[in-house]
Amino acid sequence: MASVNHALGLIAGTAADAVFGDPRRHHPVAWFGSWVSWLESRIYRDSVARGALFTATALAPVAALGIAADKLTRDHPIAHTALTATATWAVLGGHSLAAEGHAMARELQADDIAAARDRLTHLCSRNPEHLDASELARGTVESLAENTSDAVVCSLFWGAVAGIPGLLVHRGINTLDAMVGYRNPRYERFGKASAKLDDAVAYLPARLSGVISSGLAATVGGSPTNAWRVMRRDARNHPSPNGGWCEAAWAGALNTHLGGASIYHGRVEERPQLGDPDTPAPDVHTIERASTLVSAVTVASAGLAAAGSLLARRLVSAAVARRAGSR
Repeated sequence: MASVNHALGLIAGTAADAVFGDPRRHHPVAWFGSWVSWLESRIYRDSVARGALFTATALAPVAALGIAADKLTRDHPIAHTALTATATWAVLGGHSLAAEGHAMARELQADDIAAARDRLTHLCSRNPEHLDASELARGTVESLAENTSDAVVCSLFWGAVAGIPGLLVHRGINTLDAMVGYRNPRYERFGKASAKLDDAVAYLPARLSGVISSGLAATVGGSPTNAWRVMRRDARNHPSPNGGWCEAAWAGALNTHLGGASIYHGRVEERPQLGDPDTPAPDVHTIERASTLVSAVTVASAGLAAAGSLLARRLVSAAVARRAGSR
């Protein structure tokens, strides 16, 4: 019965995100970010070991909260469903990502480049100062793809596998990576543990994200076969071990090409092209379709997470029963 309640909570939390989006004030992720900033100011040293200590210390209260919530509500179906739904709503970013994409499309459609450059900072950390409309469109599509994988598919995956603790801890890891997981003089060593941990927990979900996105290509006028082909061919060209799977699948699904030079924290990154070179560059229409794909992937991922949660917990129960019977 607990597995049913957990699955219902995942669905309800996804629905809450779709209806309400992120809270404008007092967002739990913002609370965690404040805690991380405070901790960094007191624990920082330019060392991998100190960064590992920082990562473990930052995540400890989040893990403890998730484990306590799971245990205290395990025998209380309504409370467990409600807490799972609340945790799911708190960690998902599907609604906000789609809304940011649509807002960017409107600003580019109105030729308001200054507003569009500011809007891109809501999605990623690249420097938009000198980007034109085409580059802003590319940055938006790439960010929507990668963030959908991180803030939707990965979180729901770990929610299905590890319950409330999985939801909260994954979001914590991803937030740490967004705050300190950079290859720059300050974080090259200190942020290494956070970045590597984020890569590890995203390894399977990122590939699942590419598969889901390929399968949903027709919802945005694309070809699932083409998306799958581009993903299989180009995903490993991306410098990230995980980022290429979703970005390449989206390039194929949206019939465009991604990649090129981008500036992050004063450092230029030249990324290989993802997608067929003879396809059109991203534009306003591509952004609109990408925003629709965010919503489609979110719905599909929630359904798969709910089904996966039911299956995983039944397999665990069966294994426990077999072990008990063999004694």
